[in-house]
Amino acid sequence: MDSRKHRAFTGAPAKISRKPGGAFSCYGGHLTGVTLETVKGKLIVQAWRAKSWPKDPWSIATFKLAGAPGGKTKLRFTHTSVPRSATKGITQGWKSHYWSAITAYLKAAK
Repeated sequence: MDSRKHRAFTGAPAKISRKPGGAFSCYGGHLTGVTLETVKGKLIVQAWRAKSWPKDPWSIATFKLAGAPGGKTKLRFTHTSVPRSATKGITQGWKSHYWSAITAYLKAAK
C-alpha cells in the first residue's frame, strides 16, 4: 500500500492509493485496480486485473494479516475470479514478482 516500498521490492514503477476507493497501477500500468477495503495491519481487498485481461469481471485479491509467534506476521492470500486463461501465469507471477521479491527485500532490511 506504499508506492515507494512497492517499487523498492519489485524494481518496477507503482502508483498506489492507500484509501478504499483509491486506484493503483503497477508495472507501468500492466496491473491496475481499486482498493475496496482496508483495515490497518489486518486486511487489504482489491479489485484487480492485468492489461491483457477482458474488461469484466474484475478479479479480487484479498490479503489477511495476523500476528504469529516470534513477532512475525502470517499472511492468508486469495485471488479469485482470475480468467481461466491467465491462472497459470498469475500463479507464477505472484510467486516470482511478489512472494520471492518481498522475501528477499525483507531479509535485506534486517
